[in-house]
Amino acid sequence: MSRPLLEIKDLHIGIVRRHGNDEIVRGVDIAVGPGEKLGIVGESGSGKTLTMLAVLRLLASPPLAVLRGEILLDGEDLAHVDDKRLRTVRGGEIAVVYQDPMSSLNPLMPVGRQVEEALKAHGATQGFASERTREVLRQVGLADPERVRVSYPHQLSGGMIQRVMIAMALATSPRVLIADEPTTALDVTIQRQILELVSSLQATTGMAVLWVTHDLGVVASLVDYVAVMYAGRVVEKATTSQLFERPTHPYTKALLASLPGKDSAHRSRLHQIGGTPPDPTRLGVGCPFRVRCPYAEEKCAQEEPALLDRGRGSFAACWKDPSQW
Repeated sequence: MSRPLLEIKDLHIGIVRRHGNDEIVRGVDIAVGPGEKLGIVGESGSGKTLTMLAVLRLLASPPLAVLRGEILLDGEDLAHVDDKRLRTVRGGEIAVVYQDPMSSLNPLMPVGRQVEEALKAHGATQGFASERTREVLRQVGLADPERVRVSYPHQLSGGMIQRVMIAMALATSPRVLIADEPTTALDVTIQRQILELVSSLQATTGMAVLWVTHDLGVVASLVDYVAVMYAGRVVEKATTSQLFERPTHPYTKALLASLPGKDSAHRSRLHQIGGTPPDPTRLGVGCPFRVRCPYAEEKCAQEEPALLDRGRGSFAACWKDPSQW
């Protein structure tokens, strides 16, 4: 990995209570360099979205708060910048595409005007904003960008609205794009189109991309590196090829096993991960995955492992070497 453009170091997020704090994100360390694509994968409740919201200080506070850690954009700690600088970063240097595009747009305003407003918030003139809006709507592959520009959100399909959201994110030429499960509400065909679109635009612009998802299959051909999260922490980090060829954490192995393969029989039963994810505020000692893990041993209940070097750029928080599975 090149010199990090966006780096999250030892990030802890908690629910602030009168008589103490409950940690729900625990010591996350991830980084992405210019032009790189990082996938952040895990089940619902693993802390993926909270980590991304913390980057732009968008946590619902109270009760949520960053308890400690650093969020560095090209070496600048965003946790300590003033509001003026933060407004420049939000939507300017770091842009976000959210999971539900319909709830991200104002239903009473044409979508083109909303893209223009995003540009004007970062200092663009009305003339430049109008021309740039037309440009990015064409860039994201909308068949009739002029009609889309004057349309209201309810007049567009889900796939078209998601393309508008990507256009809005790209309009300011951000250095980092955070895509938080942007294909979840779309059908499979549109999902593939959006994935290909983001990949193509990233290759053209050279921006760094963080793709947040619960589906490892989505990131297989999309990202360079993968960080797998479970119970509020990263439990495995690896290059995409290494992770799919040789997962080194039992949770990652289970996630991959739950995907249908090319040899899967029609209507055959898919593998499931037994049990349910733990409550991150009630973890206790030991590895949080141990109660669902087929390889758990006595040590797993006594001490939670740190990320251990598995070689070839792979790290996993597991006491057992994959050769012992």
